[in-house]
Amino acid sequence: MSTHLEAHPTAGGPVDDATAERLAAALRCVTVSREDPAAGLAARGAADAEFERLAAHLERSFPRVHAELELERFGHSRLYTWRGTDPSRTAAILLAHQDVVPADDPAPWTHPPFAGVVDEEFIWGRGAIDDKSRVLAILEAVESALVEGLRPRHTVHLAFGHDEEVFGNDGAVRMAAHLRELGVRADLLLDEGGVVTEGIVDDVPVPVATIMLGEKGYATVRLSVSETGGHSSMPGRQTAVGRLARAVGRIQDHPLPLRVTPVVTDMLARLRPHLPATKRRLLGFARLAGPVIIRIMAGTPQTEAMVRTTTAPTVIRGGVKANVLPQQAEALINFRILPGDTVDSVLAHCRRTVRDERVEIELVGMSSEPSPVTGPGPQFDLIARLTRQVVPGAAVTTGLVPGATDSRHYDDLAGTRCNFAPIRLTAADLERIHGNDERLSRVNYARLIDFNRRLVTALAEPERAL
Repeated sequence: MSTHLEAHPTAGGPVDDATAERLAAALRCVTVSREDPAAGLAARGAADAEFERLAAHLERSFPRVHAELELERFGHSRLYTWRGTDPSRTAAILLAHQDVVPADDPAPWTHPPFAGVVDEEFIWGRGAIDDKSRVLAILEAVESALVEGLRPRHTVHLAFGHDEEVFGNDGAVRMAAHLRELGVRADLLLDEGGVVTEGIVDDVPVPVATIMLGEKGYATVRLSVSETGGHSSMPGRQTAVGRLARAVGRIQDHPLPLRVTPVVTDMLARLRPHLPATKRRLLGFARLAGPVIIRIMAGTPQTEAMVRTTTAPTVIRGGVKANVLPQQAEALINFRILPGDTVDSVLAHCRRTVRDERVEIELVGMSSEPSPVTGPGPQFDLIARLTRQVVPGAAVTTGLVPGATDSRHYDDLAGTRCNFAPIRLTAADLERIHGNDERLSRVNYARLIDFNRRLVTALAEPERAL
């Protein structure tokens, strides 16, 4: 079997079989996170066994990491500490997560979701993009650095959560609290979120690398209605289902307003040199053309999420039989909250929009405020520079993660936060995340390892490297 040093990928080429197989073996571990706290002992035991199987695989595959770095476990989460030659400072906290979402219907998949199939072009399986590839790529990079005798100038932490897909309360929250107790303040926090997209940003002919500087907030609002039941042959003017449907319709038809935030202004400024002349001129008058820019960005779901707190009715329940008036009905509406809005303001918007005292409106489940957004700084410049090395010709810009990541639990622990991985994805590839046929090309995996290896090398160089 080739060593990690020999397997280190060169820019532009695919990973070799041994490297691909290490990722594929991790994908065969069914480390699924589920929200149901009432899952039986047997189900929890099976999940625990899969996480332990993954842990054993990591320890076998990366012996130098596990011999030379300190490892603390928080449940199934793994916090590694790589002491620097000057341990008085912390250079970076590198986040990734081991858990995955379920793949409840394997029928549409080309290969079974947990088979970990490797072919000449792709590594297939749930977690290939989100997010086991980043766990393994970071470990590949650190292992090869250790083989070469590299050591970071300042301390580096690797924090691999086990419950990110269900909000990280038992993993990331505990690891972040531990680092906080130690007084850790890193220069850089790096996590999942942005990628390099192709063909998604209109009129930009080159790949676009979006390094996210923060993330939107999250809230789920429940609307519930109680009415007197009875026979459907003698309904009142409004059934519970009808009243609920009207309330949901009002909220969906009256979304929160469109707004341009500083992150969007920065994003557009960085993309401007790559746009056609007419759009470059328009962005040159961004303050005056703000309404036009907003209308353009509101044209697709991917860009609308950058200029609005989004509204997504996702669940509706009510009634038991066609000829019985329902006594109860409820709906869940999920909001991803733009900086400038808050969880409370979303709740107030719902009440103001529904205008019906018979509809109860409340928060349910986890909620989080939009993260503080750190401006681009030296560590952003480092990530941008490494990205251009790994993906030559890419346009590098900024953005906000529309979903929730473990990063939000670490926001106060680093000067600069970047959510990014330099893998090139099309719109069809993005649909595979949490969808069917999740896969990562060997070339993309090579880019991911190469990027992390370059980052580790930069952290081992003299101060001027940053």
